[in-house]
Amino acid sequence: MTGAPASAAGGSGATLVPRGGKLGAAAVNQAGLWNIANILTMVRLLLVPGFVMLLLHEGGYDPVWRSFAWAAFAVAMITDVFDGHLARTYNLVTDFGKIADPIADKAIMGAALICLSSLGDLPWWITGVILFRELGITLMRFWVIRHSVIPASRGGKVKTLAQGIAVGMYVLALTGPLATLRFWVMMTAVVLTVVTGLDYVRQAVVLRRRGLAAERAAAMEAVAMATAVDMEGSAGGQCATDQVHGAAEGVVEPVVEPAAESLGEPIGEPVAERVAGGRGATEAER
Repeated sequence: MTGAPASAAGGSGATLVPRGGKLGAAAVNQAGLWNIANILTMVRLLLVPGFVMLLLHEGGYDPVWRSFAWAAFAVAMITDVFDGHLARTYNLVTDFGKIADPIADKAIMGAALICLSSLGDLPWWITGVILFRELGITLMRFWVIRHSVIPASRGGKVKTLAQGIAVGMYVLALTGPLATLRFWVMMTAVVLTVVTGLDYVRQAVVLRRRGLAAERAAAMEAVAMATAVDMEGSAGGQCATDQVHGAAEGVVEPVVEPAAESLGEPIGEPVAERVAGGRGATEAER
């Protein structure tokens, strides 16, 4: 008895406890559809229509209702951070989360931009640039998903943060210097949106080229292996045929000659001479 627990001794009763203690263990045990990460994603999806109604209430210019809309938008942005962190930390990644999470992100941001532009608070070209970039990158991810996955870059995360801060400032009814500040924050977000979008395009092109090159190399290797197998099979068949022919010749050739040698007679002696000699011996005996 060493007094060590089973997990330390490496026994069969070892139990791995994930980070977070009981909360982590509970999260791992419920890694189905209804886990905490997916629930937060669903909450963010449900916040989209509520946010729109709050923002457009009373014509969209009531500071109080816009403050409520800002609160709903802030909750949506915070849940976006937490659901991804929980999914990665406690292995709660599901197919539903992979699809619903980016949809929820684009839905809340797109709704805010369209509503602000419809109210005249935000130029339509800004909304168009941001939405075009987000939709284009999403389609590009599907374009290269067979070859590889475009990882989220640090610039993309900074872009998302800048967009969230800028849109949140526009949702609030700000005036004076704060209104000027929010314009420059939004310009920063637009620049980051364009720059990171171009970087994603570059990554997508590189990943697709690498994937296609790898597929061609694998196809050529498979053809070479198949050809080598066929050649080995043909060589083996020819070798077997030669062995059969050699065996057949070895059986036929030594049949007559060794028998003649065993009698002490020269190989190839005419048959007539052997018959005459036999007759002479008989007459001599008589």
